[in-house]
Amino acid sequence: MGIEVTGLLGLILLILNIWAIVSTISSRAGVGPKVLWIVLILILPLIGFILWLLLGPKAAR
Repeated sequence: MGIEVTGLLGLILLILNIWAIVSTISSRAGVGPKVLWIVLILILPLIGFILWLLLGPKAAR
């Protein structure tokens, strides 16, 4: 009994997760934290994105 996100909400979540991964890759964080954030976003898409938004590394400007 997991949470299933389909349709338009699923597409929006996919786009947000891709944005989070790209931002994580371009951040100033070390390799280890980058890998952990990307794995978290991929394994738990909704919760991982919310955690990344609140606690994740900031993108390099």
